Amino acid sequence: MLRAAETGWFPGHRGSGDREAEIGAPIFRSQVQAGLVVVGGDQELGGPRQRTAEQSLPDGAGFGGSKVLLCGYYGEHNLGDDALLAVLLNQLPAGWEPLVTARDQDLVRQRFGVATTDRRSLGGVLRALGGCDALVLGGGSLLQDSTSFKSLLYYAALIGAARLQGKPVGLWGQGLGPVRRRRSRQLVRALLPLATAISWRDPASASLAAGWGITAPFGSDPVWALPTRPWHGQGGPIVLCWRPVAQLQGPAWRPYLEALDQLAAGADRPVLWLPFHQEQDRGLLAALHAEGLVPPRLMERSRELAVEDPAAALEQFAGASLVLAMRLHGLILAALAGAPTAALSYDPKVAAAAAAIGCPLQVLGEPVGSGLGDSWASSLDHPPSVDRVEALRQDSQLHAGVLEQVLPRRSGGIRSPA
Repeated sequence: MLRAAETGWFPGHRGSGDREAEIGAPIFRSQVQAGLVVVGGDQELGGPRQRTAEQSLPDGAGFGGSKVLLCGYYGEHNLGDDALLAVLLNQLPAGWEPLVTARDQDLVRQRFGVATTDRRSLGGVLRALGGCDALVLGGGSLLQDSTSFKSLLYYAALIGAARLQGKPVGLWGQGLGPVRRRRSRQLVRALLPLATAISWRDPASASLAAGWGITAPFGSDPVWALPTRPWHGQGGPIVLCWRPVAQLQGPAWRPYLEALDQLAAGADRPVLWLPFHQEQDRGLLAALHAEGLVPPRLMERSRELAVEDPAAALEQFAGASLVLAMRLHGLILAALAGAPTAALSYDPKVAAAAAAIGCPLQVLGEPVGSGLGDSWASSLDHPPSVDRVEALRQDSQLHAGVLEQVLPRRSGGIRSPA
């Protein structure tokens, strides 16, 4: 019998490799389907929720009322996933108390005022699920194998366990894929019919699922549901929401940095580097400078910001004359702040968001034309269409319907108003 807590399979875990995971996948899946997995061992924008129940509940116990396990990439020091969690918590129907999977449990408990369980312990999460009444996979692209095949197995185990226990499963504002392996596609096709309700965050995901016989509605990314901010960035700094990407290695950064140097010098603007993912993005300016890639004039104008939460990021964007974003949710938050934006796309999801906003787009890995700097200059101090942003915000409300289907309102719960 396989002991889940001993597998070490969690999203982002780098164990003995995907080959070993693929060999073990059929055994693991059959154990879950047979119910033989042993689970031993181990308000508006993220303001704390008021509650009196115990805050750290690895096994899901200690609540009164109905409980839902919210599973996602939370507590990973990524502002985009923090923003997704803020929206998800705000949309929970009355009478439901959340238990959130998180890596940095202290951060999530303090920021959102919710109980948590360690997302990196599959055994602990399965045990927590046993004490809940429903499962919601919240936001992002969780059913994918680009992180690893083991990541996909993790979510498959949760969905399978919930359905074996007769509990509803919601896929809320999900992206689907990429699923590159044939084994992954077979597994996802088997998982999707198990969901009680699904909403997709983009038409490409909905189309992929429809090709597998699963029809579900799509809206804009759930983060669009956050409130807008008044823009006050006329003449303000240029803010970067950049990240390390496979398409930009060494000298490949040079044309972007040179175009930025010319723009900032010509408009006489400071340049603020905003790390959206604290572990991946922080120190990017220093790393590029150490490689000799940052023009001296640009280096003098540049500094890295320390931003703790989505609200602080929104405020920085609201004061920007231009936001150059690689991060999907950085681009969305910038538009919500009313800031002029331009996108650099390392992934089709970023390109799709840029098209929806109507902002300039450069696809990373494609040839950089001489007009890159001009396209950025044309957006400087010119905010996006208010009508477009409002339409995207309205489209994002669709995802609340999934929660209404999976989590019917209950008058006996202890959930406080968001």
